Amino acid sequence: MNNQKARGNPDEVVFVNTDLTATVISLQVGLPQCMTSADFLDQSGSLQEWATGFFKKSTTESIWLGTLNLTGDGQADLVNHGGLDKAVNVYPHEHYAYWEHTVGFTLLPMGGFGENLTTQGLLERDVCIGDVFQLGEATVQISQPRQPCWKLARYWRIKDLAVRVQETGRTGWYFRVLTEGHVQAGKKLVLQERPYPQWTVSAANQIMHHLVQDRQAAHELADCKALSSRWREKLRQRALTGAPENTLSRLNGPGK
Repeated sequence: MNNQKARGNPDEVVFVNTDLTATVISLQVGLPQCMTSADFLDQSGSLQEWATGFFKKSTTESIWLGTLNLTGDGQADLVNHGGLDKAVNVYPHEHYAYWEHTVGFTLLPMGGFGENLTTQGLLERDVCIGDVFQLGEATVQISQPRQPCWKLARYWRIKDLAVRVQETGRTGWYFRVLTEGHVQAGKKLVLQERPYPQWTVSAANQIMHHLVQDRQAAHELADCKALSSRWREKLRQRALTGAPENTLSRLNGPGK
């Protein structure tokens, strides 16, 4: 088994497994829907309508994966979701047991975190920004950690769920698509390239969400060319000004 040292605390040696093969145990797609929830009221106290692509269904069919998304899938908020850097949302199934235990979910369905791919065998500490995987006919690359938003909390009616996902680092990540092709549940994710072994998804989460005063770390991560353009822009701004991003509206909803 090959290992490479990952970036992190200089007093802590962390190695990343480069002999990675994991499995997509479930694949989900779904188009945006408009919802009205009596559990979440706007500032006027009236019912609030909201649109989300969270409602996805598992499929065993072979699905075409294009550069923007899977056939039959879509995002409601194209400003903050989707695009070339966020074509596919990935979440490790290993985290399901944690959330079932700590939040009180009875049995989370596949796609319970709104992900397209539910995987087995990969965690945020195991994979790196820029990792290239073969998946069926397609070739995909990790572009950034997922940044959970208020719609996750609203869907499950747990108001601090997005905050808890971010704080624990159990975020999952996004793939960009390098080569289009058909993908399917049950297929293997096989690591092909690792250009940035120092930048695990966990390390990127730590810098973005916890080491918010570390301008040097922000500068270093922003130099990772495989990182999504949006994250690189945010980190460059932080490195320049020292001001962290305001995440209140993303985590708690509009008007927060």
